[in-house]
Amino acid sequence: MNVLFLCTGNSARSILAEAMTNNLAVSKKKFRAYSAGSHPKGKVNPFALELLRQTHIPTQDLRSKSWDEFAAPGAPVMDFVITVCDQAAGEPCPYWPGQPMTAHWGMPDPAAVEGTDEQKRRAFSETANMLRRRIELLASLPLEKLDRLSLQSKVRDIGKTSP
Repeated sequence: MNVLFLCTGNSARSILAEAMTNNLAVSKKKFRAYSAGSHPKGKVNPFALELLRQTHIPTQDLRSKSWDEFAAPGAPVMDFVITVCDQAAGEPCPYWPGQPMTAHWGMPDPAAVEGTDEQKRRAFSETANMLRRRIELLASLPLEKLDRLSLQSKVRDIGKTSP
């Protein structure tokens, strides 16, 4: 199943979610993840890349991109579209072919943290831990046993889960 993680800048949270989903053993057999932003920054945050490399998650194909790529003809059809920031959740999204299930998994933006590099690294680590937990919950759902309405509800409930 294809899942698209969205945020505004597509430089931190959605990038982490894409990379972690595609790398975590519990999810990579069930999902193919992508990420995009409504107003992409055009580059991936260096703290996100550093964290992923330190945890041995491949980064070579990661890039900041517009959500328009996934609404265009020929784009992969999404089964899930999940926003990970409050701003993107409130924006009018493009039409997604295939009527994917949607959910909001809002969390603080680690890229907005001001302070020392260590404080920024800590913020990225906390965000990654929250995302990892939610991705593991998504991957643990018995997809084949749930009807669409039940699955939609459970995916949305994951966004209310504390780290």
